[in-house]
Amino acid sequence: MGTTLRFTKRAPKSSQRCAPADRSNGESGRRERASVCWVLITTTHYHVARMRAFAAVWPGPSWILELTSANTFPELEVPTCNAGFCRHTLMGRVPPEKISPRAVVAPLLEALSKMQPDVVCLNGWSLPSSLEALWWCLKAERPCVMMSDSTEHDAPRRPWKEFIKGRVVRLTSAALVGGQPHRRYLEKLGFPNVRVFPGYDVVDNVYFAAGADQARCEAAEWRRQLDVPERFFLASARFERKKNLERLLQAFATYRRWAAEAPWDLVILGDGELREELQAQRSALRLDRVVLMPGFRGYSELPRYYGLASAFVHASTTEQWGLVVNEAMAAGLPVLVSNRCGCAPDLVEEGRNGFTFDPYDIEGLARLMVRMSTMSDAERAAMGQASREIISRWTPETFATNLMKAVEVALAAPRPKATLLDKFLLWALIHRPRALR
Repeated sequence: MGTTLRFTKRAPKSSQRCAPADRSNGESGRRERASVCWVLITTTHYHVARMRAFAAVWPGPSWILELTSANTFPELEVPTCNAGFCRHTLMGRVPPEKISPRAVVAPLLEALSKMQPDVVCLNGWSLPSSLEALWWCLKAERPCVMMSDSTEHDAPRRPWKEFIKGRVVRLTSAALVGGQPHRRYLEKLGFPNVRVFPGYDVVDNVYFAAGADQARCEAAEWRRQLDVPERFFLASARFERKKNLERLLQAFATYRRWAAEAPWDLVILGDGELREELQAQRSALRLDRVVLMPGFRGYSELPRYYGLASAFVHASTTEQWGLVVNEAMAAGLPVLVSNRCGCAPDLVEEGRNGFTFDPYDIEGLARLMVRMSTMSDAERAAMGQASREIISRWTPETFATNLMKAVEVALAAPRPKATLLDKFLLWALIHRPRALR
C-alpha cells in the first residue's frame, strides 16, 4: 500500500525507456520524445495487446499506471511480460472492489508527479482515478486523452448529469472512442469532432484467429477434452442482468421447438451471481442436456471454444461495446448481436457476417437462430470469412495509429482552462460515493 514509485520494465526500447521525457529541446523536441501514461484500474490481456502496438510506433516512453494487478476474475490477470512499455502498480494486489477512491488519491498523484508524463490517457469520466488524473493534468498543464466507449443509449440519461459530463470532457484535449455511436455521444456532449478518433475497443485478432484455427485442425481431440457437441451456438458473458442470459435461454428453448431437424446445442461461458438462477431456469425449460455452462474460461482457453463453435450470439440489453464479438469475429464465426451493443453498427453487416436483433424480442432471436443453423456450411463459412475481413479493420494496430493521432492532437491543442465551477465539480465527483455513469 506504500506510495514509493517503482517501475516494472517491459522490454524498453532503450535504457531510458521508463525515464521522464527530455524536455530540453523546445516544443518540437518534446513532441518527438513525449511520454504517454495510460491510467487503468487493472491491466488485462486486451490492454497489453493495445499498448504493445502503441509502444511499437510511438517514439517516446509509454506507461501503464494501474491501481492494482488483481482482477475480479484471476484468469484475466496478466503476469510480467515483455511488451515494450512500462507498467507500474499502485496498490499491489488489492482487489479492485476493495479500493476506495480516497485511498488511491495520494499514491496516484505521487506517481504522476514522479513520472511527469507529457500526455495522460483516461479511462472515461466515471472513475474517481480518471478524474484524479485529470485534476493532476490541469494543475501540471498537461493534456489528456479521454478514452471512452459510452453511448447515448447505454444508460438512462438525465440533463444535469449530461451537463456535468460536458464540463468534464471539455477539460480533455482529444478522445479515443469505440466507434460511430461513441463518437456521436461525445459530439452531443460538446466535444469537437475533429479531435475524436475511433479504435479504442480492439483485441489481439491474430491470437484468437490462430487459436481457433488450431482447434479446428484438431477438432475431434478438443471436442473430447472440452466435452462440447458437434454443432453449437456459443455465448460468453458475465452472469449479470444486463447480459440478458435469461432471455437467451428462453429464445434457445423456442429455437429448439421450432428447429425442424438436428437442432444445435448452446454453450454459455462465464460465471457470476446469477449462476444458480440460470441453472434453475435451464432445468425448468428442460434444457439441461443441450445447454452447457462450463464456467469462466481463461484467456488461453477461449480460442478453442471459438474454433469449435458454429456461430456466436451476444444478447446484452446494454453494452458499451462487446469485446467478445471482436474475439468471435477474429476467430472466423458468424455472429448474432444485440442491437443494444455499441459494437453492432461498426462490426455487424446485416446478412454478410451476421445479424442484429432486439434483445427483448425472444421470438425474433429464435428465428435468427433457426436461420443460422439451417444455412449451408458454405454459407456460414462465407459469413465467418466476412467477419474476419471486417474485424481486420479493428486491430491493436488500429488502436496504436489512432491513439498516436489523438496524442499528437492533444499536444498541439491549447491547454484547457478549468473554471471555479469545473474545479468544484471535479472535486465533488472524485469524492462522491457513486460514479458518474
